[in-house]
Amino acid sequence: MTNDVNKSALFNGSCFALITTAFTFAIRAGILPQLGQQFNLTAEELGFINSMWFLGFPISMIIGGLVYHSFGPRNIMRVAFVAHTLGIILTIYATGYAGLLISTLFIGFGNGCTEAACNPMIADLWSGVKMNKMLNRFHMWFPGGIVIGSLISKFMTDAHLSWQLQMWVLMIPTVIYAFLFYGKTFPKAQVEGAASLSENLKAMISPLYIFLFCCMALTAITEFGPQQWVGLIMASSGASPMLILALVTGLMAVGRYFAGPAVAKLGQTGVLLGSAIFATIGIYLFSTVTGPLVYLAAICFAIGVCYFWPTMVGAVAQRVPLSGALGMSIIGGVGMFSTSIFQPIIGRWIDKATAESAAKGLTGDALTLTAGQETLAKITIFPAILIVLFIVLFIWQRKNKTEGAVAGH
Repeated sequence: MTNDVNKSALFNGSCFALITTAFTFAIRAGILPQLGQQFNLTAEELGFINSMWFLGFPISMIIGGLVYHSFGPRNIMRVAFVAHTLGIILTIYATGYAGLLISTLFIGFGNGCTEAACNPMIADLWSGVKMNKMLNRFHMWFPGGIVIGSLISKFMTDAHLSWQLQMWVLMIPTVIYAFLFYGKTFPKAQVEGAASLSENLKAMISPLYIFLFCCMALTAITEFGPQQWVGLIMASSGASPMLILALVTGLMAVGRYFAGPAVAKLGQTGVLLGSAIFATIGIYLFSTVTGPLVYLAAICFAIGVCYFWPTMVGAVAQRVPLSGALGMSIIGGVGMFSTSIFQPIIGRWIDKATAESAAKGLTGDALTLTAGQETLAKITIFPAILIVLFIVLFIWQRKNKTEGAVAGH
């Protein structure tokens, strides 16, 4: 067993690694307009750059999940540090579209390594209730880090500081987590004896896992789609896009801290259904309102997407337990991969809506806002589909529970 000082260093290092991930999300969202302007990029091209963040993440997350026990968390985090550093520096010195694509892929790869290494490492450091508490505290730092990162980006942008300087800020948590991990004793990996790889794969072709797999793709794009584009879409709405991002992620951090009582009261499926309803309302409001009402839309959206990711992963762990750590890695991976696929599609929607609105004579802020809101209206289809799917899941689970009770009787 590792001592308390070592445990504390490993946990704090994990938190700073996740803060690095959050900063890459928030600050890159904040500098997107500047990148588009400097390199003369279309919204679709910006979408492809965004998609690299989401593509690198699942690739390394799934590979890391597969090799965690053989390669070890120390080595996975070494790869994360190299990938983060390369990604940040290559972005700063990028000379065009191709350079931004490659640098963002490196950053996404580093982020996935962090997720692959730190989750099981924390589970190996603690057990039972303490483990759940520490995992929740760890995961708070993704939305929490986005709050801090988005505010840093806003203040630096308002102060007319360059986007390159904002990217250098990412090196601060990167160096801190490397320092905290350096020379520490990592916990011995505990291989799960309950489920072999063949049992994992068998569980993952069950109807319930496949259903949750499809739901995860939709919950992820519902959460990450609007957040990545809010800076471009809402900049002309009379509200601060970075403050919207900070409001959304701040509420998410608080909500995740109190997730336990919510899931206990409503159940996993009830929480997911309620989340889909709030997310639909929030994105619909984003697509129709301006001014101070945008902040109300942000609150509804935050309540909606807050519980999606951890509850979906928890649903796999609880309802398809034989899928094991691999099943949870794949679910997380598909969430990021689906977002990667849809980012350029959303960008294309914005480009098309912009062209159509310009043809009608709109210009300036009116053009940007109209095109953005038309795109957000299309995104509401994702949480709307989820409402139907989670009602189906609720009925399915209830039927299975009833049949099980009858069989038991």
